[in-house]
Amino acid sequence: MIWNLIRNLTLLVMLALASGCATTGSADARDPLEGMNRSIFSFNKFMDKALFDPVGKVYTTVVPRPVNRGVTNFFGNLGEIATIANSILQLKVGQAFEDVGRFAVNSILGLGGLFDVATGMGLSKHDEDFGQTLGYWGIGSGPFLMAPFLGPTSLRDAVGFGVDSAFLNPVTYVDPDAARAGLMSLNYIDYKTDNKSARSLIGEASVDEYEFLKNAYLERRQGQVRDNSDMDPNPETQ
Repeated sequence: MIWNLIRNLTLLVMLALASGCATTGSADARDPLEGMNRSIFSFNKFMDKALFDPVGKVYTTVVPRPVNRGVTNFFGNLGEIATIANSILQLKVGQAFEDVGRFAVNSILGLGGLFDVATGMGLSKHDEDFGQTLGYWGIGSGPFLMAPFLGPTSLRDAVGFGVDSAFLNPVTYVDPDAARAGLMSLNYIDYKTDNKSARSLIGEASVDEYEFLKNAYLERRQGQVRDNSDMDPNPETQ
């Protein structure tokens, strides 16, 4: 399932590249593919309502809250590997050492990452990915994209997601295929479930939910990239 999502994302990126500077009548220069993006956004909302929200409801009913938290912590701990690599690529060596310490503590004392022991020891969690690394080195975000199943992103961040997922996610290397697919599906369901309340609040508070998500995503990513780099103060590259 997850590999199909990545394939769809790749096709979306290729479409954006082929479209170049073509527009779909959008007044927002950051979103030249707005017509396509809104269609994908509607598709994502339909899939959430028809499939993922019911599955998430069963998941939260069957899985006790402490176990749910442990699952979230487990996958979050695996995500530290991508954070470590991207901290190094962004020349944040001190932060990378802290990230290594956090991963080691949670992997050993936290029983494979099921418990977040490191935070209580003062080892803060950071959020670094290859999209931010590209932004650190001056690569602009490119057009905004709404990816099937995965939600808001940009051309740069979609490429970054592909690199992190394919090379820096330990689950990618799990054998056999059934075990890998099971872990990836569990990760996705856990992610969707944990974010359901936030999605509901956005839907209730927003006149145009798509516009709200787009602006929130782009502003957050711009802030993350600027925080990680003093090399290029020009927001056009962020």
